[in-house]
Amino acid sequence: MRIRLSRALPVAFTALAAVATPAVAATTDVPEPVPHTAPADHATYIVTVRKDVDPAEVAERVDAAPVHVYRTVLHGFSARLSPEQVEALRAMPDVETVEEDSGATGFGTGIGTGF
Repeated sequence: MRIRLSRALPVAFTALAAVATPAVAATTDVPEPVPHTAPADHATYIVTVRKDVDPAEVAERVDAAPVHVYRTVLHGFSARLSPEQVEALRAMPDVETVEEDSGATGFGTGIGTGF
């Protein structure tokens, strides 16, 4: 059986989008991300905090505006931070790590590459 490419691509794209799109939380207690207002010359950091601490509250303590607040796999936030904010966060006992966001790279899945 031969499938026309013009029919197969939209179906494949729709199926891939359904798998790759994260599920939206059904609860209303998940806050919307706050738009960041930090200068563009400040680096973006990923900050992880203890599980019993609200990440948004920790960001507020150093006057940081989170780009994202993480509550599932990571427990923390990302934000553009000044060197002073980074130092203040690293000194807090509620903060586990403060790492500059260097972007993600991957090796791929091998799909469509013949592997």
